[in-house]
Order: sequence, then structure tokens, then C-alpha cells
Amino acid sequence: MAIVFTSPSHLQPSSSSSLSLNFASSSKSLSSAASCSQIVRLCESSIVFRAYAPTCKSVLVNCSGAEAVEDQAKLSTSNRALRRTVGKGSKLIGCGSATPKLSISNEYLSKFVDTSDEWISVRTGIRNRKILSDGETVTDLAVKSSKKALEMANLKAEEIDLVLLCTSTPDDLFGSAAQVQRELGCNRALAFDITAACSGFVLGLVTGSRFIKGGGFENVLVVGADALSRYVDWTDRGTCILFGDGAGAVILQATSDEQDCLLGFDFHSDGNGQRHLHALVRSTDKKPGDEGAVSNGDVFLPSRASVSCIQMNGKEVFRFAVRCVPETIQTALEEAGLHGPDLDWLLLHQANQRILDAVAERLQIPPERVISNLSNYGNTSAASIPLALDEAVRCGKVKPGDVLATAGFGAGLTWGSAIVRWA
Repeated sequence: MAIVFTSPSHLQPSSSSSLSLNFASSSKSLSSAASCSQIVRLCESSIVFRAYAPTCKSVLVNCSGAEAVEDQAKLSTSNRALRRTVGKGSKLIGCGSATPKLSISNEYLSKFVDTSDEWISVRTGIRNRKILSDGETVTDLAVKSSKKALEMANLKAEEIDLVLLCTSTPDDLFGSAAQVQRELGCNRALAFDITAACSGFVLGLVTGSRFIKGGGFENVLVVGADALSRYVDWTDRGTCILFGDGAGAVILQATSDEQDCLLGFDFHSDGNGQRHLHALVRSTDKKPGDEGAVSNGDVFLPSRASVSCIQMNGKEVFRFAVRCVPETIQTALEEAGLHGPDLDWLLLHQANQRILDAVAERLQIPPERVISNLSNYGNTSAASIPLALDEAVRCGKVKPGDVLATAGFGAGLTWGSAIVRWA
């Protein structure tokens, strides 16, 4: 068929009166009342003609059905027309990480908790963790890690189209992604938070790639940043020994499908597992004079909320991880057409060394191909995977072209995996 988009005579070029796209079939034509230039967006199954003017209409031509649909919605009159090419792949071109200054060792913890360095390291593999102090914030760490990723990618902040902040501990109840965007100077970027605890970064990675593939975005910044130390009971040796704070960032850039870094992925959630790992929002009783407890005489006074400390059933979470993580990785590997031995690296959420070892054994991946840095940082939640990736890239362990299996798992319960190639 032939598709013809005809402009009004007063806007026609001197030598041509139409824009014609030929697809070797029967002929049909369309005309538009739009009085402006046209942008053609090519999709896998459709062509979208968009006109930019206050009185414009959009005409959608579906190649499979050759049906025209009139869109009466008023279009943006911005003088910067965003040109989008959808259906592209994405590649990883930069990474960075940041951690707080204060380091807390197992020996230090043993001074006020009934534990020891040996007890902690044997059961978890953790020896130190970094904790926010001196006014440091999650936003600070996210910005620092993002600047390093931008530097490696050789990009300017204004070239970023989307900022995804994967965190369960934002500095603002309404989210901190926009503050990261502001501090970096990503003035063109959309920014929003993704809350999925320790699975957050892998979800963010896939989400960013989908914005590139389906939305035509060019450069996406994905940040994992958390400060679970704010929600730890420091008298509970079952949880306080595990968690640290940190941030890691990567940059995804649009590329051809043949160079797509995301080879396969798989995700799951099961709310029944929340009882094993949670930090619940609770209502607290108000006291006379409490800030905000003013009702101008109304009888009803809403309760103020507080977040409880992290509660975890360690044994059940361990069983869940060693059962579900190999399964989700195997599913993602099947989509990628790969097997465990084909991987260059296994990069899991850094929760517990025994979990890392058990998953590697089930996937038949030798210990020397398992990336682990939790000895120095503990469980940094959504930050753990990008933080470990950044260290492995910068020390030369992970090289261009290497294929990694990543997996996040934790509160929700939510878990998932992605098979990626480092570019």
C-alpha cells in the first residue's frame, strides 16, 4: 500500500505537496487538516503521524489494519519537539557508587550487642558496614554515584531523559528522585521513585530499558540507594548486624536491537511472605500539644504515623532466597538462550554470603565467578547490585562484553532477575 500525508497548500514545499511512504501494496491516501510539519514515528506494527500546532489533529495509521483514527486532544506547543524512535535496545555505558564515611565493624557492634566478629562473619560473611552520619542523606549518596556514572559514560546531566531512583528509604515521604534530578541538573528528565526494597534496582534496570524500547527515550539513569540503618533496632542482633547504607548508579543508552544489553528477565511477587520481612507503618497515640494535632474543634483527630523497625524471620527468608532465586535466574537464562556455565559473572543482591554460595552451586557457577563485596558493606538493599557492579568494573574484573546474571530478592516479598551484557 502507499500512505500519503498531504499538507495544506500554504505550507507545501515548493517542489512537493505530500510526504509519501510506499509499502508495495494497494494504494490508500489520507489527508490532514493540520497546518504544520509532520513527524513520523516508526513502530514495529504502526506509523504515527504527529502534527505540532494548537489546532492540530493527530492521525494514527495502523499498518496492519490501515485504519485512520482521529485524535482530538490538544497537542503540546513546545518548541522542542521530542523525536522518538521506538523499538530500540539499550546498552550499559556507565556506572558509579557512593557510600557513607562512617564504617561500623563487627568488633564495634559487639560492644553493645551480644555478638562477636566470628559469630557474624561465619553466619553472614559481613565484617563491616557503612552508616549515614554527619548530615549525610540518601539523596547525597544517589547524586554522588550518579555523577560518577555520568563521567564514565561521558554524558552531560542535561542529556539524561529519565531518572529512576530505586529506594525504600527516601529522604522525602513523596520520593527523592526529583531532588536527585535537581541536584544533578538533569533539567530535561522525568524523575520518579521505584519502591521494591532489595529487588528495586533490577526492577529499575528493566523499567529503564522498557522506556527506551517502548517510549523512545535515549539516556536513562537508574540509581539504587538505601539507608536501612535508619530503620534498624540496634539492640536486635538478628537484624542490626546485616544492614548498611549506600548507593550505586548505571546509565542505559539507546542502541540497536542487535546490541541490546538486556538478554532476558523474570519477576515475581508474593504478598503472603510479608510476614517474614517488613517494616510496618503504624498509628501512634496523640498527646496534647503534639505537632499537627490541631483540629479547629472537630472531634476527629487522625492518628500520626510512624515506621516500625525492620522485622525479619531470618530462617524463612533464607529458605525463600535459596529456592526462588535460582528458579528466576534459570527462567531468565532460558529467555536469553543461555545456561549457567555460559555466564561470566553471577551478581546477586548482597544479602548473605551463604545465599550467594547456595545459588551459585545450584546454577553450577564456580565461586570465582561470583561477585561479592558484602564483607565490606553488608546488605545495602537496592544499592547492593550497582555498588558491587561498579567496584567490579573499575577494578577490571568485569570487562566489555561480559554477561552477568543479576537477581534481587527481599521485602514484599518480591524477587526477580535479569541477564545483562556489560558494554
